[in-house]
Amino acid sequence: MKIGFDNDKYLKIQSEHIRERISQFGGKLYLEFGGKLFDDFHASRVLPGFHPDSKITMLRQLKDQAEIIIVINAADIEKNKVRGDLGITYDMDVLRLADAFTSFGLKVSGVVLTRFDRQPSAIAYEKKLQSLGMRVYRHYPIEGYPSDIPHIVSDEGFGRNDYIETTRPLVVVTAPGPGSGKMATCLSQLYHENRRGIKAGYAKFETFPVWNLPLNHPVNLAYEAATADLDDVNMIDPFHLEAYGKTCINYNRDVEVFPVLNAIFEKIQGTSPYKSPTDMGVNMVGFCISDDEAVSEAAKQEIIRRYFAALCDRRRGNAGDSPIFKLELLMKKAGISAADRPCVQAANLKAEQTGGPAAAMQMEDGKILTGKTSTLLGASSALLLNSLKYLAGIDDAIQLLPPTIIDPIMDMKVKHLGSDESSLLHLNEILIALAMAGVSDPNAAKAIAQLDRLKGLQAHSSVILSQIDEGVFKKLGISLTCEPKYEHQKLYHT
Repeated sequence: MKIGFDNDKYLKIQSEHIRERISQFGGKLYLEFGGKLFDDFHASRVLPGFHPDSKITMLRQLKDQAEIIIVINAADIEKNKVRGDLGITYDMDVLRLADAFTSFGLKVSGVVLTRFDRQPSAIAYEKKLQSLGMRVYRHYPIEGYPSDIPHIVSDEGFGRNDYIETTRPLVVVTAPGPGSGKMATCLSQLYHENRRGIKAGYAKFETFPVWNLPLNHPVNLAYEAATADLDDVNMIDPFHLEAYGKTCINYNRDVEVFPVLNAIFEKIQGTSPYKSPTDMGVNMVGFCISDDEAVSEAAKQEIIRRYFAALCDRRRGNAGDSPIFKLELLMKKAGISAADRPCVQAANLKAEQTGGPAAAMQMEDGKILTGKTSTLLGASSALLLNSLKYLAGIDDAIQLLPPTIIDPIMDMKVKHLGSDESSLLHLNEILIALAMAGVSDPNAAKAIAQLDRLKGLQAHSSVILSQIDEGVFKKLGISLTCEPKYEHQKLYHT
């Protein structure tokens, strides 16, 4: 909850560093952007003070120099690959990203279909993009990639790919998710630019792991927790240590691919500009941590949160044991356990006392509030109302939503919308009812005014919540964890 990151400093020095890297390569830089440009809630959780849209805000400072290329793997279009955090397919996310970039005043220059092999879905998608006025480029599978360098860096390799027409000094290459072909797209462009006599360079923007923090710093351990299902491992960059005698942190995939990448640079340009994978990065996050204790505590909470998320994924049948085992090892490295999340014990104790689902939330002053299930409200709804009353200084005995407000809504749901009589109102319905009550009730209006103060708070539920309720917690900025069990013993859960 305590601020530990200087966001204003980050925006300033990050944009300056990217400008310096552009100059280093003679005025043209292809910047591979890993992670999320929008809504980077992981970064905002482990670096309290980091704004979820900081990276896109930083790019806006460079918008007159920058243009965006969005990359999507044609195979991902064919198999309708879905983003787990948003629940939309990669091809739809490309459209979402394009709209978002445009709304921020950034130029979107086109979409690249990587590993294009005339997949029917990819061809149909290409026509759809073209009908929307988007430029579309095809990049093809290259036999022997990434090891057969003479073939890759040839007319039959990168030379087969469409040349992407760009006009600005900074070309940001991004994608809906990993494995889309961002790096290959950048390298292909370097090959084509070099053939045209245009000087251009490549750099990589990855927020995590933070290269200038220790290997087992909680922030870097939290990155491993976030990628527990991908088997990413933080490690000391051996190339940087050998070249400069300095210890820097990178992760296994970049370290493993660096010798190949270095050889490709040498083949394309005659010499490589980098001596290590850390050299390729432009991330300045580590220089903007203002309170190491605050970010360390936040990162530890994130590791525990990821642990509970993995337990719930396994309970839903969406994951196995491997991520859980890795998270348990990370918790041991960080010297923490689930008991270090105070709201967990409070929620489970309340559930034990009441014999029904319960929830708890730790407030900004450290006080822990709870909510229990009643005939009118679910535990999460009760917790939310109790928290808003606490923040607004409203007496706990006062009902913000009396039965005269809740009953008509339930009657509508049951009689006209097909809901079960035993169902309770979802959190979004509770908030709408509270907003309506606030028109005539000063206490309800005071409670609604406290919603922004919930951001960054930690909450726990004794049962897995519905997708709707989980979504509301996320939109409010509350870090939620759940016990890996359902309220009802049945096979189908919404």
